[in-house]
Amino acid sequence: MAGYMARLFLTGITEGFSVIISTVISGADRADYVVEAINKIFPDFESKIPQEPTFPSTKKHILVCENVALDTFLLKLYNQKILDTALDCMSLNLDATGTVFNISRQAALASKVAFVIEDTEPLGGVITIEINGEGLGDWLEAATWHEGRDYIPRKIRDDLSMDSSGEPRVWH
Repeated sequence: MAGYMARLFLTGITEGFSVIISTVISGADRADYVVEAINKIFPDFESKIPQEPTFPSTKKHILVCENVALDTFLLKLYNQKILDTALDCMSLNLDATGTVFNISRQAALASKVAFVIEDTEPLGGVITIEINGEGLGDWLEAATWHEGRDYIPRKIRDDLSMDSSGEPRVWH
């Protein structure tokens, strides 16, 4: 096939990027459920699970793990057919050093990826993904590539990208 590019299976880590996955546990969050949700999207995430709080609790715990591979996350994006949305969401905060974005913990518990755009925290909390490294923009485009881009090419922050609130831009 002319112009056909085979799908790349990237991890982020093996391509030289630093990947940090974190989340905040607070209030009535059950730490074991939170870790279960994260592991469905990032199977090699490991963090010390804090002791269950007594209710009511205002104490917050941050679970964090460095050098987490993104292969399962990227495969879920591909299987859910949300690669263009992923490119837009993952690059909203992209700068010369890296990017940071959030996904829903509640969706992760169901083995799904749902990006959180607004600054408000959805029910169930968020998982924060931070990726740092040189050439990250090109990597994001490659990691979210699909055959449709042979017909409608996409680039970060192009005219087809959504705006900063998550709304689609009118481009027709």
